[in-house]
Amino acid sequence: MSVFKNVIVYRIETTWSQPLEEVEKGLDAQRFVPCGPSQEKSVGWVEPRGEAHGPLVESVAGQWLLEFMIESKTLPASVVRRKVEERAAQIEATTGRKPGKKEKKELKEDITHELLPLAFTRHARVAVWIDPQTHRLVVNASNAQRADEVVTSLVKALDGFAVSLVNTQVEPAAAMAEWLSSQEPPAGFTIDRECELKASDESKAVVRYAKHPLDIDEIRQHIANGKRPTRLAMTWDDRVSFELTEGLQLRKIVFLEGTLDDAPASGSGKEDNFDADAAIATGELGQLVPDLLEALGGEMQLGAAPAASAPAAPAAKPEEEALADESAPF
Repeated sequence: MSVFKNVIVYRIETTWSQPLEEVEKGLDAQRFVPCGPSQEKSVGWVEPRGEAHGPLVESVAGQWLLEFMIESKTLPASVVRRKVEERAAQIEATTGRKPGKKEKKELKEDITHELLPLAFTRHARVAVWIDPQTHRLVVNASNAQRADEVVTSLVKALDGFAVSLVNTQVEPAAAMAEWLSSQEPPAGFTIDRECELKASDESKAVVRYAKHPLDIDEIRQHIANGKRPTRLAMTWDDRVSFELTEGLQLRKIVFLEGTLDDAPASGSGKEDNFDADAAIATGELGQLVPDLLEALGGEMQLGAAPAASAPAAPAAKPEEEALADESAPF
């Protein structure tokens, strides 16, 4: 099973209810099939344990684990471009006319089709977790486009399945600004040593801090001057570290050493490791996510009017801005 490192959380409509057997049957109709010779992309569901012809849904302590496979073929753009120019030159030499934009586009499509059997193949596996008790869907993806592919496949496969992104009463950016300004994170959380601040004006100026103390006046001044936190590194209950984004995504999730103490005992086999990993991931995130939503004012009900943002940060003392490490990875 892929590790949950970057997750996007959805709320499953409470009207959806299917037993495990029906979910398995629905996913089986969209089981992954590798790309054909001239096929650019193929997606579908694979066995979470990696065992051929095994179940597509694994239930561990009542939590359902799935895995989505994406296979794509990529051709170097320079190779395709060169082939198009060569083919266009041949046409001009034999007919005396120069191919126009439309014909070049058709040439590009033909050449791409011809070269696909020789293209490099890439695979991406996306871990998916359905909590049938709390009606929560968690997708291990760092961008919305990838998560949308997974959700679209689930909607097609499962009868009546519908989800919506989780929204909170307080916007994450406003909450992060308050936590950084007051240096009072919500109960159970600590602020770590990385953050990103971005100006909301036309300048779009960005300041990043990596491995740097965040309890400094400089950051308060940035916030007072209108920069919004877009990412903030935090730790929950000394058990899980992560980065919260302005879009309510959790990135760079790391399960800390203490989480292993409560993991069920496992043997040395691959199957035992799968169950232990699944129990740790779902057990820890199953507590972290509700605590985080509560820290953001609670989950906003579908159709509810937007609530007020977090209290405004206090004005910081004027101080010369120090340069942040722009080259540091984040």
